[in-house]
Amino acid sequence: MLKIGVIGCGAIGRDHIRRLRDLVPGATVTACSDYFRESAKLAAKQYDIPHIYDTGEALIESAEVDAVLIASSDASHAEYVLACIKQGKPVLCEKPLAQTSADCEKIIKAELAGGKRLVQVGFMRRYDPGYREMKRIVLSGELGNPLMIHAAHRNMQQPDGLTSEMGISNIAIHELDICRWLLGDEYKNGQVLKVRQSSYSVKGYDNPQIVLLETDLGCRIDVEVQLSDGYGYDIQCQVVCEKGTVHLPDPYAVITRSGAGRTVPILTDWSQRFIQAYDIELTEWVQAVENNAGHGPGAWDGYAACVAADALNRSRNTGSFMEIQMMTKPALYADS
Repeated sequence: MLKIGVIGCGAIGRDHIRRLRDLVPGATVTACSDYFRESAKLAAKQYDIPHIYDTGEALIESAEVDAVLIASSDASHAEYVLACIKQGKPVLCEKPLAQTSADCEKIIKAELAGGKRLVQVGFMRRYDPGYREMKRIVLSGELGNPLMIHAAHRNMQQPDGLTSEMGISNIAIHELDICRWLLGDEYKNGQVLKVRQSSYSVKGYDNPQIVLLETDLGCRIDVEVQLSDGYGYDIQCQVVCEKGTVHLPDPYAVITRSGAGRTVPILTDWSQRFIQAYDIELTEWVQAVENNAGHGPGAWDGYAACVAADALNRSRNTGSFMEIQMMTKPALYADS
């Protein structure tokens, strides 16, 4: 039984604890930690977790922990991941891998020094059945070469404190990962555009924003990013190929017919939209750790998304595309 320690006992941390305990075979949660100790105590009581640690570092070093799941604040990710690598323990880190590309490079160098992939990044969309089917179709070649991607990431609302830059580095980071994964291509340059602002833009950030990207093979990508759309959580993606298109399906919902109309409910929360993806992600991660094999989006993928986000945010208000410059990919990440 794989003994997992969870750092960060907020909403997503507790949800992951529930999954690991109730849904994922071969796993148990033996330890937890949170900056706010009361959050860790509540999680431990709710899920019968035997060990609470005052710091994430103490949890990582514990003999009661075989692998670590990081669901703490973004600013803490890089140091916790580096501590896991130092201890030789597999780690699943929620996105982003780090807040800067320089910190991502530190993680890659540490992993390379150990000669083994230990890091997985929580880009859960790669486990969503809809995205996986899109990837299968693109890879099959039945529609010819991919040419463009049109995507949208629309949130109903955001908490106070979010910035325009975080709309790219924290929200649209999912599109930055999933588009390069669907295309099997790296980014060449990118730009963020501010458009006419929505009346829901009342918290000091740009809303909407448009992300434009070009890949090494010349594919073009546009992503509409709405941090507050006023109607629901709506994720859209269309890959345009030479001989046709492939669309991300909407999540299953019943259709109601009444009053001379037809309605389909729209989800309002990301955790509901990607429930199945999270379940599959954690199940496959545990299986990979048990088999001593690197799996899923790794440190290179976290780095690639972060480099792209950095360049996009530098392009803000310049009216110009910014080059997205990446280091040479090490052989350890050949399949990323």
